Amino acid sequence: MPFLQNRVILPAAAAAFAPLSLTAPAHAGEADASTIVVTGHGLEDGPSVPAYDVTVLDRDAVAASASGRIEDVLSSVAGFAQFRRSDSRSANPSAQGVTLRALGGNASSRALVLLDGVPVANPFFGYIPLSALSPARLASVRVTRGGGMGAFGMGAVSGTIELASAGPDETGLLQGTALIDQRGETQLSATAAPRLGQGFVTASVQWDRGKGFWTTPKDQRGAASARAAYETVSGALRAVAPLTDTVEIQASGLVYDDSRTLRFKGADSTSSGQQASLRFVGRGNWQFDVLGYWQAQNFSNVVISSSSHRKVLDQAKTPTLAIGGKAEVRPPVGDAHVLRLGADLRLSQGHLAEVPYSGFTGLATAFRRAGGDQSDLGLYVQDDWTLGAVILTAGVRADRWTIRNGFYRERNATGMVSEDTAFADRSDWTVNARGGAVWNVNEALSLRAAAYTGMRLPTLNELYRPFVVFPVRTDANAALRPERLRGYEAGIEVHPVEMLSLSLTAFDNRLKDAIANVTIATNLRQRQNVDAIHARGIEAAAGLAFGQVSLNGSLSWTRSKVKAGGTQAALNGMRPAQVPKLAASATLAWAPRPEWRLAATLRHSGPQYEDDLQTTQLPAVTTIDAYARIPLTGAFSLILRGENLTDETIVTRNQAGSIDLGVPRTLWAGVQVGL
Repeated sequence: MPFLQNRVILPAAAAAFAPLSLTAPAHAGEADASTIVVTGHGLEDGPSVPAYDVTVLDRDAVAASASGRIEDVLSSVAGFAQFRRSDSRSANPSAQGVTLRALGGNASSRALVLLDGVPVANPFFGYIPLSALSPARLASVRVTRGGGMGAFGMGAVSGTIELASAGPDETGLLQGTALIDQRGETQLSATAAPRLGQGFVTASVQWDRGKGFWTTPKDQRGAASARAAYETVSGALRAVAPLTDTVEIQASGLVYDDSRTLRFKGADSTSSGQQASLRFVGRGNWQFDVLGYWQAQNFSNVVISSSSHRKVLDQAKTPTLAIGGKAEVRPPVGDAHVLRLGADLRLSQGHLAEVPYSGFTGLATAFRRAGGDQSDLGLYVQDDWTLGAVILTAGVRADRWTIRNGFYRERNATGMVSEDTAFADRSDWTVNARGGAVWNVNEALSLRAAAYTGMRLPTLNELYRPFVVFPVRTDANAALRPERLRGYEAGIEVHPVEMLSLSLTAFDNRLKDAIANVTIATNLRQRQNVDAIHARGIEAAAGLAFGQVSLNGSLSWTRSKVKAGGTQAALNGMRPAQVPKLAASATLAWAPRPEWRLAATLRHSGPQYEDDLQTTQLPAVTTIDAYARIPLTGAFSLILRGENLTDETIVTRNQAGSIDLGVPRTLWAGVQVGL
């Protein structure tokens, strides 16, 4: 039904998950019996997708961002938010948590992010390695809001963000881009995607580097102040091939290394990672999707005192390891049903080694180590039942989770043990469910409703690692309970004419035992479970396509409140930290020919509070971005990009008057070649 395809930012987006045929059928609309279709993706979507609030971004929307960064792409989706407004050039990587539906409040991700089915969040901190997820490598992005189900659904308390890698149909045989901005920063990328027999291989690399912009306001800079210099290198390799006429194999690898300087000279952070996965997808009578992956990451960070400008903390290393996989089968149970039976497993461990220093003497004052292991085994079943114009879906998921081997050890400057704590192991079973319905009233109207529950384990960082952002210290809490979500939503999709699509969703989500950084004394906070974060609101999207011109917009308005009592009573009724009430975006695009694209994007984010007690408010911000791809000659095109064209002041942090700023006006120019 065509009106369902328009629940997207760009009308063509629904095609992004459609199979990519490598051999043309003998006749239009009729595939030859010997044709082998290789998609490079998982199993096709079930009919239940329209029962939930879903947004799909197609290749044009993903690849044509002003910054060339995935967080910029995702900011066009109603309800998406990072912990801070900084992007992955100027944020501390450990603060790159992502969430949906105003359920934020700390830096851990409450949205599940998958790259070709593999969870990518750092196992220790819960952040997303955004700089490694190059939009140039992606075919599409799908965002599903609300509690998750299916594989790895335990972490999807606010929703799921699925990134699908591009193949030859999106990138062509060879594509390369070289860009430079007015500060002399560069962005270079290249992708090769040759077809090999009935399969294909894609190999890509991206290198970003620059001296960065000033994150410190001019009146707060000193001799030790520094620009947000950055350098990121990442590479990806994928091979997709048929094993039989219905089974394909997908092998993928990703490596990346990222370094940044934040605010002061010597305040350097690094994040790096390697991951590999192997996937088998069967599209025969008994459909199946079997995936296994291995993932290693590391993080380091140096903190410089804002007063003495000496090193006060060296987070020397935080190595993590995660292995896991899933197996899902869809037995043939008749045309009216799509039955999914599956299991997934994720085993992870992470350890921190850091050294605090005296801001007065510059000498080491202690040596700390902390870490632990976590695991989750999930079993799930879901059935989608089509009854004429009505589609019903219901599923249940059981998780066996463990938190083990947690510890915190500290030695003083002389090497004497000052603290050595081994925390008790914990484990439990948790059951969650999700159900929904969509009624396709006619070709122009559909109604939907859904209810769901979900769960997120506290990260190892939240459990075991204290940290300081001067002058505030935040303590860990090894007794944190898992977060539990209960949510409801209802929506309407309207497609009155072919060129127009409208979507409106009302939701009510309650995150029980939400983990927040709670103030317990002056300049002292602790990670604690509050009773709940209760978020209610609306999400709206509209798409208008008129010939060569398109206009697409989204809006999220949320009333999000903390529910707390007892010693946390001061938080009751407060809005969670770093959560705006209103966020909206609109993109106007013109494509006079397929190889052309001119687009401008307006974004607005309302005011938000810096801390749990709402003592400091970050002002609202409105920005305008632009993108142009103009053919030159042959395979070459001119690329022009503009970030924050009005040079709006973006306040990303205000800690007792110490302010950090986001990206200023940035103008890019370069060339793109495509074969």
